[in-house]
Amino acid sequence: MKKIMRFVKHLFSARWHVRLRFPQRSMQTITAAIRDSEKLHMGELRFAVESGLEWQDLLSGINSRERALQIFSQLRVWDTEHNSGVLIYLLLADHRVEIVADRGINARVSTAEWVNICRNMESKFRKGDFEGGTLQGVAAITDLLQQHFPSNAHKSNELPDHPIVI
Repeated sequence: MKKIMRFVKHLFSARWHVRLRFPQRSMQTITAAIRDSEKLHMGELRFAVESGLEWQDLLSGINSRERALQIFSQLRVWDTEHNSGVLIYLLLADHRVEIVADRGINARVSTAEWVNICRNMESKFRKGDFEGGTLQGVAAITDLLQQHFPSNAHKSNELPDHPIVI
């Protein structure tokens, strides 16, 4: 029954659900937060939101973590000079946040730290505060990256700062 409910939830999720929770103003605010964050460390952040999975993915049993890994690859978040890319992925239909970090960062940041950030974001989202939850997540990731990947005066912006709706 749980699988059927998930299937229905995803099939009835639409892109407008993302726009409802993340209006243009919120997307601009998140873009600015990512841009400002990246001035403080050597990391590169991406934020991706997906309303729901396609039926083929649901039938194959893909979960939010597996999908986040696919998106990490598709957006080439791994393709940074210092292996310092981080993806924040939100799957609205499952109410799940996943953080995928490149190997340079994962060598220094524990899984527990990423999970804590995800659960804090999800808590804000459950209260309907999607912009605030995202900004809180960006700030927490910024703190970790400042600690482990301090800024370099010669840093270039290797990945787009704007959120992507999948």
